[in-house]
Amino acid sequence: MVTDSAYADSGLEALHSPRSGGWLAGAGLVVELGGRRVLDDVSIDVEPGLLTALTGPSGAGKSTLLWVLAGAAPASGGSVTLDGAAVGDRTVAARAGVVLVPQGNALVAALTAQENVLVPLAASGLSAAESRARGESALAAVGLSEARTHLVEELSGGQQQRVAVARALAAGPRVLLADEPTSDLDGTTRETIVALLAGQARAGAAVLMATHDPWCAEQADAEFHLDEGRITRIR
Repeated sequence: MVTDSAYADSGLEALHSPRSGGWLAGAGLVVELGGRRVLDDVSIDVEPGLLTALTGPSGAGKSTLLWVLAGAAPASGGSVTLDGAAVGDRTVAARAGVVLVPQGNALVAALTAQENVLVPLAASGLSAAESRARGESALAAVGLSEARTHLVEELSGGQQQRVAVARALAAGPRVLLADEPTSDLDGTTRETIVALLAGQARAGAAVLMATHDPWCAEQADAEFHLDEGRITRIR
């Protein structure tokens, strides 16, 4: 299993620890899209202190499940709770410390890498000095210190994915939901990103990583497998 030394070495650990991790639970989740049941009575626990992998083939519903857990998409049945309280919509979930790294990164192309990391921090009420410190530390952790002033549209797909991960790390999440965070990355960078996610878990956060990469799944403490809308706990 990959160690979390990258997290400690990055300076993130010294700068800030995630807020006390929360127990995120989805119970009996049902999502129907276009007449197809994408999630069929799905229940999952994302435990604080653990890096949990969500595996399954393309089209299995992994992204949909993460969006529902993050309060970013509605479910027609079931519930999502954080420490027993309803998660609600995306605004409520974000305020409670649920951070989502979506597939495709959702960055603002007209802003720099650093600005994409700093804007959410400023909106959360952090001071400019603390926001800048967190942003610089997170970008350094993913190996993008020198590219921090580049516009997102000037970055490669892999670099953009790393910016999205840095943005999440800087927030110090209670719950981190990462959708294919190692896509478009080379082997060395993939190891660094997984180590950083593991470090967040070791520091107390609940971390769920959707992945199609068997190596990434092997590094996790727990694993769920989703296929044709049905979920199974592997370990």
